[in-house]
Amino acid sequence: MVKDKIRKDIVKCLKQLELKFNDNFVVEVPNNPEHGDFSSNVALVNAKLNKVSPQKLAEKIIEYFSKKRDYKSVSVAGPGFINFKLANNFYHRKLLEINEKNRKFGSSEYGNKKKVLLEFISANPTGPLNVVSARAAAFGDTLCRIMRFVGFRAYKEFYINDAGNQVDILAESLELRYRELHGERIDEFPPEAYHGEYIKDLAAKLNSVESKLLHYSETDRLRRMKQFALEEVHKMQQESLKRFDVTFDNWMSEKKLRQEGAVEEVLSYLAEAHCTYEKDEAIWFSSTEFGDEKDRVLMKADGNTTYLVPDIAYHLTKYQRKFDYLIDILGPDHHGYVPRLKAAIMALGYDVNKLEIIYLQHITLFEGGQQVKMSKRAGKIVTMDDLIDEVGKDAARYFFVSRKPNAHLEFDLELAKKKSNENPVYYVQYAHARIASILRKAKKEKISLKNFDHKLLRKLNKEDELTIIKKMLELPNLLISAADAREPHRLANYVYDLAGMFHKYYAKFKIVDKKNPELSQSRLFLISNIKTVLAVCLHLMGISAPQKM
Repeated sequence: MVKDKIRKDIVKCLKQLELKFNDNFVVEVPNNPEHGDFSSNVALVNAKLNKVSPQKLAEKIIEYFSKKRDYKSVSVAGPGFINFKLANNFYHRKLLEINEKNRKFGSSEYGNKKKVLLEFISANPTGPLNVVSARAAAFGDTLCRIMRFVGFRAYKEFYINDAGNQVDILAESLELRYRELHGERIDEFPPEAYHGEYIKDLAAKLNSVESKLLHYSETDRLRRMKQFALEEVHKMQQESLKRFDVTFDNWMSEKKLRQEGAVEEVLSYLAEAHCTYEKDEAIWFSSTEFGDEKDRVLMKADGNTTYLVPDIAYHLTKYQRKFDYLIDILGPDHHGYVPRLKAAIMALGYDVNKLEIIYLQHITLFEGGQQVKMSKRAGKIVTMDDLIDEVGKDAARYFFVSRKPNAHLEFDLELAKKKSNENPVYYVQYAHARIASILRKAKKEKISLKNFDHKLLRKLNKEDELTIIKKMLELPNLLISAADAREPHRLANYVYDLAGMFHKYYAKFKIVDKKNPELSQSRLFLISNIKTVLAVCLHLMGISAPQKM
C-alpha cells in the first residue's frame, strides 16, 4: 500500500525530470529503521541509462522529493540507495482511511474475480475427522477466506470417497456390531475392520430405527448398512466441521461420479488419445510418456478400475467447470500419487499448470513434554472433535494456521490451553479484548470518539504510534502476498506482531487521561483502529475476537 504509493511517486518524478528509466527497481523496508521508512535502488538501476553516477541521479530525485509534503526527509546512502521518511501527516491521513474502511480494510480487487477451487480434507467417509483433517480444514478455509477478501472468487470443495473397498468394509464392520446388539457373540473382530467406538454408536442408532435388518437378504442388508453408515458419517463430519467454523460450497461424491458414467468416460477419452494399452488382461495408462516414473494400471484383470480412474474423472470435472486455479491440499503421503494424476491431465489435453498441489506435513501432539500417541484404543486425542473439546476451536485453528504448510507441526496441547501471554492466540485475542475494555472505560470517563476532530491526530507524534500505523498499513499487501504464495501463516505472524506492538504501547503510554482529553481522544482513535485490524485478521483465520476475557 505505502510501497505502491512511493513507487508511483518515483515513476512520476522520473517522468517529470525527463529521465530514462526501466521499472525493475524495488522499494523495500530497510533492515535498519534509522535509514528511514523505505528504501529504493532506483538510482542504482537507472544511472547507466542516464549516463550519470548513481549518486548524481539520486541527488536529482532527492531534490524533487524535497518539495513534496508527504515526505519528511529523503536522503542518499551508500553507493546510491535512496531512503524515504514519510511525514507524520501522511500516516495520519492513512489512519483515517483505515477508520473509514473499517472491517473492509485490507480487502481489494486484486484477484480480479478469477475463479479458484480449493479442495481439501476429502477424508474417507468411514469415520470421524481426525487432527490431520483439522489442520487441512484450518489451512484451506483460511486460505479461501483470504483469497475472497482480496478479490478472488474462491470456492471450497470436499471430495467424498464414498465408493470402493473401504465403504464395503465400513458396512461389514457395522453389521458385526449390529449382530452383537442382537446377542451374537463375535469372537474375533477382523483386523481390517473399523474398530472405533463410533461403529458401536452407529449400530445402536441403526438398531433404534431398524431392528429387523437381520431378516433381510445379505445383499439388501449390506446395501442398507452401507447407505446408513455413509449418511451418518457424513453428518458426523459436517457437524465436526461446523464446530470448527468450516463450511463447504460443494460436496463431490465419487459414487455419484460413477453413476453418471464419468469413470467410463475417462477410460474412453484416454483410449481415444491413444494413451492406453492391454497387458496381462489389464488396461494400462502410458503415463511414462507424460513424465511419470512408470505406467499405471487403469483397469485390473477382474474388470475393476483402480482408484486412479475416479480421481482422474473428478479432476476432469474441475477443468470442465472452468476454474482459473485448481488447488489441491493434500497430506505428505500423496507425493507419489500426483505425477500420475498430472500425466493423465496432460494426456487429456488440459493445462496441467492450472493444478497446484500443496502438501501439509505431519502433526505431532505433545502434552507435558511427551508425545501423545495417536491411538483410539488408548483414549488419546485423535479426532477433530476431541481436539476442539480439549483446546477450543480458536486455539486449534491458530496453531494450525501459524505454521508453513511444508513444516512439520508440533502441537503443544498444554500451551494451547493456557490463559496467558505464552499462548499466541490468547495473546492476540487479549489485545482485542483489552482495547474493548479501554474504550468502555473511556466512555465511563466521558471521553468519547463521537464527533472526533481529525486535527487531533497531530498529537500522535510518538515513534511508537507511527510505527503501529505503519504496521497496520502493511495488511493489504500482506494479504495479497499470502493469497499469491498460498501461505496463510503470514497472516498469523502479522497479527501476533501487531498485538505485541499494542501491548507494549499500552504498557508505555497512558491512553485514558481525564486531565488531557484531546491526547486521550487521539490515542483512543489509534487503538480503536488497532482493534478493527485485529478483528479483520482474526475473522480471516476463523477465530473469534472477544470483547471481554
